[in-house]
Amino acid sequence: MAATVSLSFSLDPQHNYISHNPHFKHHKTFPLTPSFPISLKHPYLLPHRYNRYASKSSSSSSHSTPSAATNLSYSEDPFRTGRFLSNEELEKLKLLENFRYGQELESGSLWVRVMRAEEMDAIVALLAESFAESMLWPSGYLSLLRYLVKQYLIERRALMPHTATLIGFYRGKENGVLEQEEEEEQLAGTVEVCFDKRGANASPPTPTAPKNSPYISNMTVKSSLRRRGIGWHLLKASEELISQMSSSGEVYLHCRMIDVAPFNMYTKAGYSVVKTDSILILLMLQRRKHLMCKELPAIRIPSDMSDSVEE
Repeated sequence: MAATVSLSFSLDPQHNYISHNPHFKHHKTFPLTPSFPISLKHPYLLPHRYNRYASKSSSSSSHSTPSAATNLSYSEDPFRTGRFLSNEELEKLKLLENFRYGQELESGSLWVRVMRAEEMDAIVALLAESFAESMLWPSGYLSLLRYLVKQYLIERRALMPHTATLIGFYRGKENGVLEQEEEEEQLAGTVEVCFDKRGANASPPTPTAPKNSPYISNMTVKSSLRRRGIGWHLLKASEELISQMSSSGEVYLHCRMIDVAPFNMYTKAGYSVVKTDSILILLMLQRRKHLMCKELPAIRIPSDMSDSVEE
């Protein structure tokens, strides 16, 4: 199945985004299928120091109960969000920091984890070029688009752990054999996940998804690595992380009506259409979109753990 390249934010021509607080409108899945080709002129390779297994701190097995006097911390913020965090938020940041999703593909291997600060510029370039190509923007606007995307990512990063940007790394096979560990991994794609109301976008797209429910958006796959199942596994990684971070059983996303291949992928993954944009949305120079929803399966607790809980 072809990997889906998709973006969730849009720049509406009727709005001026050169302001002190630029915002994108979140549209899940503006898939860049062969009808909307992406050409990354400068492929990005992430150095080995960004190894998927690296972790800045080990996970903690203890869970603190927040209190009014001791539930804030700044120096222990592992992702440097730049704000004071409660103990509950710190625990969720630890989950994000240690989250890993791996999958063997026919053509290679894919690993997914949360984006770090030093990787933001590579993600900005990938998103900006993908978005510009999908919307047929002139190349002269690329620098402006990169600036807006970076401001957007900075703002979203400050909302962690209520939202997170995932990135996928790919290592291909040569004659059926996985490349050596010393070889550099390619940045394969990215996707954004919102977990709750505090991480919801201030200007959500239509049809509007419930703000207190998890939401998947801004998915894109490097053009040279499409049709390898990477988009599918970015979606699966997002769902797995949501299951760990949120108690909500539902997850939402958007898909443009013209994007048949992504729509088929979401349907295969268990998503169904909840609502569709009115035709009047065309008057705002926007594409009509489906709001889609999936009920995530409940996390099963092993029998030995459940027995200990009952005791």
